[in-house]
Amino acid sequence: MATLQDRFDPRRNGFDVLRLSFALLVAVGHGISAHTGGQPRIGISTIGDFGLDGFFVLSGFLVTRSWFRLESFPRFAWHRFLRVMPGFWVCLVVVAFVAAPVAAALRGMSPLQAFTGSPSAWEYVLENAGLLIVHYDIAGILTELPKEGSFNGSLWTLCFEAFCYAVVGVLGALGLLGRRPVLVPAAAGVLLVLTALQEAGLPVLLNERVIRLVLVFLLGATAYLYASRIPLRLDLAAAATALFLLSLALFDDYRVLGAVPLAYLFLWAGTTFPWPWSMRTDLSYGVYIYHWPLQQLLMLTALAAVPTAVFVPLSIALAVLPALASWYLVEQPALRRKHSTLPDRVAERVVAAVPLAAARR
Repeated sequence: MATLQDRFDPRRNGFDVLRLSFALLVAVGHGISAHTGGQPRIGISTIGDFGLDGFFVLSGFLVTRSWFRLESFPRFAWHRFLRVMPGFWVCLVVVAFVAAPVAAALRGMSPLQAFTGSPSAWEYVLENAGLLIVHYDIAGILTELPKEGSFNGSLWTLCFEAFCYAVVGVLGALGLLGRRPVLVPAAAGVLLVLTALQEAGLPVLLNERVIRLVLVFLLGATAYLYASRIPLRLDLAAAATALFLLSLALFDDYRVLGAVPLAYLFLWAGTTFPWPWSMRTDLSYGVYIYHWPLQQLLMLTALAAVPTAVFVPLSIALAVLPALASWYLVEQPALRRKHSTLPDRVAERVVAAVPLAAARR
């Protein structure tokens, strides 16, 4: 009987296709919302929520795999930094210094409004640069649009992604991923219980977003840790589909019963469907971080009057252009630095400085 470990081929799988599909699903949901003021929901979940959950499931699987390939906290952190931060920082700059002045001009304001209003373009870049998004608007330029003045509401998830990376890195550095892998599914189990308590209307200490995103990430991480014990079979995929649909029907939050089967379906699809390639041009991140500001700009043009069925696919097609630029000009060049000796040299200096500082005391 084939297992997830047997089926997963790092060089021939459908994960890249799935990640791009998830980014497009999020973009569809946001496009509908930008154009109409809302998007379809099933219970409390929007269209984009299913794509975002898929992102985090695959990320949990692949990031945990990355730890076991590297087994070095400095190098692991360096790889994760290169995958997220350069593209994120450039996106902040593009939104602040290009999209915001253009939006101001389209609204009949001076483009300088982006730099003189509050929060200014400078504040938007500098105060959001740590991944925790504290400013979504720039100078009140978009305050009357359906998306509540936000220039890039997609970015809020990146701090949660980084938090999940840190969890894997710390557990790995402490030896708890290899020696105590049960901790990861146990933590996922606790979050499932909290999800059920939320569904029942009982108060919980953690924020709903924390519970949701960390849960699906840990499900992906659990799948990697126990890949040799997870069978991949068509009948199990069918059962997972039925359980997921049942959870959708019974609960406002499908994750009460549906998170585990949906994670299984994503991993089954990524390793079983005949997608025998890895995409050399990875547009998933670029589409994810650029579709929102582009859709906001389009809502300030004549395209705001076209039907939603035209606006959404057109906005996504146009979002491919900055996604391509992000991949070829920022993300790919940054990822070529993965094998730099910088993280090892920094780690050596930190280790050497610690006893020296202790001795001075």
